[in-house]
Amino acid sequence: MDVSSYIAGQWVAPDDTARPIVSAVTSDVVAQIGCQSLNSQSLLNYAKNQGGPALRELTFHQRASRLKALATKLLEYKEALTMLSFHTGSTRADSKIDIDGGIGTAFVFASKAKRELPDAHVLCDGDVEQLSRNGSFVGQHIYTPKPGVSLQINAYNFPVWGMLEKLAPSLLAGVPVIVKPATVTSYVAYACFKIMVESEIFPPGSMQFIAGSTGNLLDQLDFQDTVSFTGSAATAKLLQSNPLILANGVNFSAEQDSLNASVLGIDVRAGSEDFDILVAEVVREMSAKAGQKCTAIRRIIAPEQVVPDVIDAVSAKLRDIKVGDPTLSDTDMGALVSLEQRADVQQKLQALSSECATVVGHGALNVGDTFEVSGADSAKGAFMPPTLLHCANPTDASLVHSMEAFGPVATVMPYSSVLEACTLLNKGGGSLVASVITSDANVAQNIVAHSAAFHGRLYFNNMQSAKEATGHGSPLPHMTHGGPGRAGGGEELGGVRAVKHYMQRTSVQASPDLLTGITGIYVPGATKTKTDTHPFRKTFHDLQIGETISAGPRVISLEDIEHFAHFTGDTFYAHMDADAAKANPFFPDRVAHGYLLLSFAAGLFVDPDPGPVLANTGLNSLSFQKPVLSGDSLLVSLTVKRKTRRNDEYGEVRWHVELENQDGDQVASYELHTMNAYQ
Repeated sequence: MDVSSYIAGQWVAPDDTARPIVSAVTSDVVAQIGCQSLNSQSLLNYAKNQGGPALRELTFHQRASRLKALATKLLEYKEALTMLSFHTGSTRADSKIDIDGGIGTAFVFASKAKRELPDAHVLCDGDVEQLSRNGSFVGQHIYTPKPGVSLQINAYNFPVWGMLEKLAPSLLAGVPVIVKPATVTSYVAYACFKIMVESEIFPPGSMQFIAGSTGNLLDQLDFQDTVSFTGSAATAKLLQSNPLILANGVNFSAEQDSLNASVLGIDVRAGSEDFDILVAEVVREMSAKAGQKCTAIRRIIAPEQVVPDVIDAVSAKLRDIKVGDPTLSDTDMGALVSLEQRADVQQKLQALSSECATVVGHGALNVGDTFEVSGADSAKGAFMPPTLLHCANPTDASLVHSMEAFGPVATVMPYSSVLEACTLLNKGGGSLVASVITSDANVAQNIVAHSAAFHGRLYFNNMQSAKEATGHGSPLPHMTHGGPGRAGGGEELGGVRAVKHYMQRTSVQASPDLLTGITGIYVPGATKTKTDTHPFRKTFHDLQIGETISAGPRVISLEDIEHFAHFTGDTFYAHMDADAAKANPFFPDRVAHGYLLLSFAAGLFVDPDPGPVLANTGLNSLSFQKPVLSGDSLLVSLTVKRKTRRNDEYGEVRWHVELENQDGDQVASYELHTMNAYQ
């Protein structure tokens, strides 16, 4: 297979400088990659002048619909991608994490975008800030797409998931993507990318692909561009220290290797359900992808009295792990990605042997050493057995907290108190994830207090959550992925948060009318459009932002208050006892129930006949500003605030509702949600 670049709408095949890529299982050549003809300026121009403008013409919802279509397209090729992935040393289960996980992540981003982002081009952040006494000058934070590119430099261990989890939020943001996969598994990323670009679901220039070196591309980037890197700390430092990256203010986000740990709570006893959860988590993280996961468990921190039991239980399961040809259905663990990677792991094991004893595995293999593998030749493939180490004195050790053997390797170490466990956790210098197996809330609370700042994710599990917990090593698209310090300080995933990484946050200060026009969301104080036709008689398509109807008045009587109290059972003293109400600093007398006001407001503005309004789906931001007494009059205004969550049949309309009394004082406000027929 030729792993070609895709630049400015053209495929660029490998040239005579190409180098081979070999199978992790057989060492046979499976692909070739490399070309010296990368034209970085052409690549950037195509992205910025064609891909970017075309993407930004689309709304968030339109991009989300295309992302969903893209993920649906990839589903058709899962098996073909899986067959190709066998050459990387991945079992079918490993490929499911990568391929199914990547496609699933794209689906989640598409779905969340439809639910949480507007059908618009501008994303508001937070509430409107009133910057003047009378509300004629207001402020709003907004996000808009950066008119640059997203250069995504990916790691070798997840060629599909690693690409899609970055590509999805960038495209949703309206920023074109340049994918640079790791060479050793680039043929899998290339096959996936080729499907995407040839589907023509996204506009030309939205996606490009670099096979091989990036040349001088990093030197051409500026402050509107983003580099998203996943890989080793050494490579991240090299790239990030590029003088032009620094001088041009390029946004650089890194997700690096880290010494993730799992803590067995001091409350857990050997043989318990929680104990078994830890054992299962450790064995899974050591064997999945042959331990080549940035989130894999490297350090197992257990109460000193339970350490022998942990070693025995984990060792027994590791000895049952069947290492071999990943295409075989009974293989539990395939090969590392390359012989070079295995040599690196062995070198790290040799160094760790100065602080740790080998409990399971062969320790540091010598060059040429072989061992039994199922259906394959251990001399040709990058196989190694899972290796469990024991560090008896972790407090004084240093390498075990600083050196990562990126393979099926983990170290058990003891602790005597929760505070000591936190100290050991933090010795890793920052990680992507730390897991804690405990049923004691005090243990969990103390670990959060002393260690949360050192980890991007804290994963707590016990017998209550085990059946549905997703696993220590599973980053989810809903939650942020990244970590401080050694882990790189970057952040990915996290739902809509990830989309914002590719956008610029700007504070906008303006009048309510201008801010309404900028954001497409009605701002209180902006000019309203009176309508003769009740807005409930209008479809989603026909409703206009700022369109309003006023209704009332309705006089609130004492009989209304008492009837509502007895009918609902809400006989709170402020509604029923005048003396008690007057003793309260908030009420001058008996007052109407807040929910009575909402009910009367609905009675005033609702059009009762069947029409475009299909359902009332809720309300937000309800607040009561002034009490309403018997004899007061209630008036209501209903204004179209925003329209979102649209499909071909219906969309969500959010209405700004204001309730006033006879003096024009606002007594309550809220945001009402309805689902309206589209047209």
